[in-house]
Amino acid sequence: MDSTLIIIISGIVGIAAGFAIAKVMERSNVSNLIKNAKKEAASILKDAKAEAETNKQHKILQAKEKFIELKSEHEQVILARDKKIAEAEKRTRDKESQVSNELAKTKKATDDLEAKINDYSNRIESLEKKQAEVDRLHKSQVEQLEVISGLSAEEAKNQLVESLKAEAKSSAMSHIQETLEEAKLTAQQEAKKIIINTIQRVGTEEAVENCVSVFNIESDDVKGRIIGREGRNIRALEAATGVEIIVDDTPEAIILSCFDPVRREIARLALHKLVTDGRIHPARIEEVVAKTAKQIDDEIIEVGKRTVIDLGIHGLHPELIKVVGRMKYRSSYGQNLLQHSREVSKLCGIMAAELGLNVKLAKRAGLLHDIGKVPDTESDLPHALLGMQWAEKYGEKEEVCNAIGAHHDEIEMKSLLSPIIQVCDAISGARPGARRQVLDSYIQRLKDLEDIAYGFQGVKSAYAIQAGRELRVIVESEKVSDDNAANLSFEISQKIQTEMTYPGQVKITVIRETRAVNIAK
Repeated sequence: MDSTLIIIISGIVGIAAGFAIAKVMERSNVSNLIKNAKKEAASILKDAKAEAETNKQHKILQAKEKFIELKSEHEQVILARDKKIAEAEKRTRDKESQVSNELAKTKKATDDLEAKINDYSNRIESLEKKQAEVDRLHKSQVEQLEVISGLSAEEAKNQLVESLKAEAKSSAMSHIQETLEEAKLTAQQEAKKIIINTIQRVGTEEAVENCVSVFNIESDDVKGRIIGREGRNIRALEAATGVEIIVDDTPEAIILSCFDPVRREIARLALHKLVTDGRIHPARIEEVVAKTAKQIDDEIIEVGKRTVIDLGIHGLHPELIKVVGRMKYRSSYGQNLLQHSREVSKLCGIMAAELGLNVKLAKRAGLLHDIGKVPDTESDLPHALLGMQWAEKYGEKEEVCNAIGAHHDEIEMKSLLSPIIQVCDAISGARPGARRQVLDSYIQRLKDLEDIAYGFQGVKSAYAIQAGRELRVIVESEKVSDDNAANLSFEISQKIQTEMTYPGQVKITVIRETRAVNIAK
């Protein structure tokens, strides 16, 4: 145990001695390191001072070079500015010189103008004196002429004016006649070509509407069922439809008579449904008629829509579409109004294309030109003006409204579309078989033509021939000269054009015959 303790103590003493020795050696090494560090720092400081001096010299050189460069640029800017100033001064001197020249010229022109004004003033004074002398001489001559002729100046002037007026009127009528003939020669062929091409390109059926419809039945036994006990069924049907039903001895047929085609069609369809169903009594009749009327209303709208689609017309008001559909059940002088309006629309479109006008607008006006013929209630207005009011109410353009209102000359035409509608309406209505004209109105039209001719002075007799297409007027040769005959033909044509409504054209031929009669004894 003592030996162990000795060993431990010895170890501790050895560690302490080693630690002391290590401390002594560390201090010696630190002192050496400090010395070396001082030497190295001194060396670095010396090198840094040398490098800083070198950089300083280099920067000074760079600054001097930059200064020299900036100075050179500044001198160049100053030189350029001086050059511009010199050029501006030169331009200013040139303008001053030019202004001086202009002022000199202006002064010279002013002096010349003043000289001319003075000259003209002198001339005007001289002319005024001469004019006064001329007026005095003219007055003296007029007085001498009045004494010689025995007429005053005013009377002589009136006689001269009357003489010149008659001569001018005759010359003007001759010139107008020549101009009209020349226009006819150049324009008539082209107009005929356009109209013929238009008619040839539109093919329509000739259909004449009647005021009666024939309802066919399988046997005469059905007639009794339609009449009903004591005629109550037929009375109920007539009351519900407003159509006169004629049941006579005609085999297997019943006649429906009514001026309104819509009511007549409702009655025909309702009768067909009742006969097919077999139940015919007043309550059933009222029910079927009401359903049929609703069906016809729907069909009218559908017909209007199909029509505007077929003609390529867009944006039409729904009420106008309904009016177009109702045209199917209307007729004018026996011509179906819808077929007539469709035909006029196509004719207008073709003619507008030939003349370079708006085709869609022309078709629109052609379709709507007779909408005034299908009013829901009676109106005192002519159908053209009523149709124009409807078109204005439902937002149609001014050209379309004017064409509708003017196609029978009730108002003034304001666009080229209006005469096209009038011409196409006449073409559609005047072709053979299109309309059934009443004999009384035809005779009255011929009589009106002759009466207009008799209203002029010097007319001996007048004859309307060729179905009212020509009016031949025979005048008295003693009262009407050759020049006045041409004037009379023109005036008659103008009066017919303004006072009458007629399809197509009326040719006026004035005949003046001179006879010399002597008797040999």
